[in-house]
Amino acid sequence: MNHQSIADSRPGGAWLEISTERRNPATVDLDTRSTIAILEAMNNEDAVVPGAVRAVLPPLSQLVDRAVEAVQGGRRVHYFGAGTSGRLGVLDAAELLPTFNLEEGVVVAHHAGGDAALVRALENVEDSWESGASDAADVAPGDVCVGIAASGRTPYVGGALETARRRGASTALITCAREPELGSLADFVLIADTGAEILAGSTRLKAGSAQKLILNGFSTALMIRLGKTWSNLMVSMVATNEKLRARTVRILMEATGQEEDLCRSSLELSDGDLRVALLCMFNDVSPEDARAALASTRGSVRAATEFLNTQGSNSTTTA
Repeated sequence: MNHQSIADSRPGGAWLEISTERRNPATVDLDTRSTIAILEAMNNEDAVVPGAVRAVLPPLSQLVDRAVEAVQGGRRVHYFGAGTSGRLGVLDAAELLPTFNLEEGVVVAHHAGGDAALVRALENVEDSWESGASDAADVAPGDVCVGIAASGRTPYVGGALETARRRGASTALITCAREPELGSLADFVLIADTGAEILAGSTRLKAGSAQKLILNGFSTALMIRLGKTWSNLMVSMVATNEKLRARTVRILMEATGQEEDLCRSSLELSDGDLRVALLCMFNDVSPEDARAALASTRGSVRAATEFLNTQGSNSTTTA
């Protein structure tokens, strides 16, 4: 791959051929429109996003399955991105810790320019192939590395994916470009073709929305497949404030059909761990037995319930 051609950030040239950079013929008079007309134009274009995301569901499901295998095998998932794309990756990874009580370091977000670039644009950081390669230096064989690049040609992402592949990781590219230049570096290429933005090149709009939906789907499906939920309830979340503590009580009431006082009591006995409380109430076991079952089943409430049922059946048979 010609790194120089991708890293060339001069105006014009190849950039004008990228679908996300083209001028939208439907909005050439945008600055003359009324406020409501501007918002209607945005809303009309936003309607394209769900269909574009639906088109990538087959490869996305394959990527999720690969990530499940990786995490269950003790490997990690990495996001690499710059600008809006990178910030979306950082946001997605950060929210997994409190929402699903995911261990720190399982899903890691790398953003071109580091923390300083999260709140302000830093010059040329996304144009460095070498910087992406450096940030991917700790990728291990069997990891899953997801590059996020609306344009499909961000050099930082290219450097990261090339290095990750060389180190034995599985690679993926989330993009909105019809023919992404970095596609050859990815085992899974997810193209959400959202077309030209209402403001030419402002990929924080439709492209950003599509990337956010894809990341939502990827990480949520990953957490569900890893057993971090029960039914459609968030049973692994960390209750760090009063709102979330009240939510854990409501979830336990919903799951068990029991009264509030009993659910509060079970949570207290379980040290606030909703998964432990669920298992205690479902299976009439002690918190210690519930924790042991969770430890034996990688933290999955459903698998732990089946484990406890099997243990109970074996005890009955033995007796």
